[in-house]
Amino acid sequence: MKKWLGLALAGALAVVASPAFAQDNPQQQRMKDCNAKAAGKTGDERKEFMSACLAGKEATPAKMTQQDRMKDCNAKATGKTGDARKEFMSACLSGKDAPATAMTQQERMKDCNAKAGDKKGDERKQFMSACLKG
Repeated sequence: MKKWLGLALAGALAVVASPAFAQDNPQQQRMKDCNAKAAGKTGDERKEFMSACLAGKEATPAKMTQQDRMKDCNAKATGKTGDARKEFMSACLSGKDAPATAMTQQERMKDCNAKAGDKKGDERKQFMSACLKG
């Protein structure tokens, strides 16, 4: 009887202690974190990133070239004209946050018209309504 009681106690202890063994060790957790951060990277870029990440060195993002920065700022500046555009582009290209100026109704209308493109009829009405609201 003592033998069965001892086995039952040992089995209960094994069931209670098993979740502690199921946890990831620190290396496995780091691997999961690095994999999550490396989403979207492929090939050599992914290998370099994972190597640096697993070693505990975060890879620094590559600096944008002036041409890339110009493309990005131009895309963000759609709908702005004149002095507002010049001010925005200057701030954007220098890496500063653009001044938070709200678009006028006329600027918003121009921007939404440009985005609406070839839409016609009800589709255009719905698009313009949504665009002008937000």
